[in-house]
Amino acid sequence: MFEHFVQLIVNGLITGSILALTGVGASLVFGIQRIANFAHGEYLTIGAYVAFVVNVVWHQNLIVAAVAGTVATAVFALAMHFGLFRPLRGRGTIAISLITVGLALVIRDALYLIAGSQVRVYAVSQSAVLTFGFVRLSPGQSVAIAVALVVAPLTALFLARTRLGKSMRAVSDNRDLAAVAGIDVERMGVYVWILAGGLAGLGGVMLALIQGPFEASLGVAPLFLIFTTVVLGGIGSAFGALTAGLALGLAMELSTWEGLLGGVEAKYKPVLAFLVLIILLLYRPQGLFGRTRVL
Repeated sequence: MFEHFVQLIVNGLITGSILALTGVGASLVFGIQRIANFAHGEYLTIGAYVAFVVNVVWHQNLIVAAVAGTVATAVFALAMHFGLFRPLRGRGTIAISLITVGLALVIRDALYLIAGSQVRVYAVSQSAVLTFGFVRLSPGQSVAIAVALVVAPLTALFLARTRLGKSMRAVSDNRDLAAVAGIDVERMGVYVWILAGGLAGLGGVMLALIQGPFEASLGVAPLFLIFTTVVLGGIGSAFGALTAGLALGLAMELSTWEGLLGGVEAKYKPVLAFLVLIILLLYRPQGLFGRTRVL
């Protein structure tokens, strides 16, 4: 039973890392741009497909593929900012949110038209098992862990220590006060789309690695969990999203542990996230690390 508990912790950290990294981008986008981007899940899918092309079609290693997926998604997010969201600025939060829903449908259908409905798999073994003490991992999970161990701390350091990261957090906390302090709010909006797109693309590669076979609806399932992470951490709070993502991933995986009153079936893990979201909205709507906002 202890071995199973350790395995679930590792699985939870993998899931939580993906939610944390993608949640940071989604949270900052809302905090700075006031856009609830419901196409964020499709950004993950774009990253996964670009990495697949580089890895399988062009026969490059996974590191090159992951970088390509990250960069391509960041460029796509930036193009959507200049080509769609900025021209529509001022139309209202609800209207823009509905537009992002339409964008998600367009991206997904375009991927089905271009890539087809067949499942895709990276050039890694889907049957091999790597054993580290009590823990058993697939090669894809091992790569995802390695990426998370590098990227998550770097993201936290970027937000905490660099001038650009501090400026992003300042604009997200109080846009008007940041502008008065001399921060170029418009430029921060450009940078945050690059960061959000890049982290989403990388998250999509990690998700595809641990999932194995994937197709154009890859980003649909994690979208709700990403927004749960954003709300749980406090909308606009980057560090809140990092912490909440890891906590939510661990909670979902550990909920299946047999030592916890027999555990729940794996298919009910998203239900746990939904219950957490309802309770949070009832008793602390500003999130665990956020402040009350007026939309």
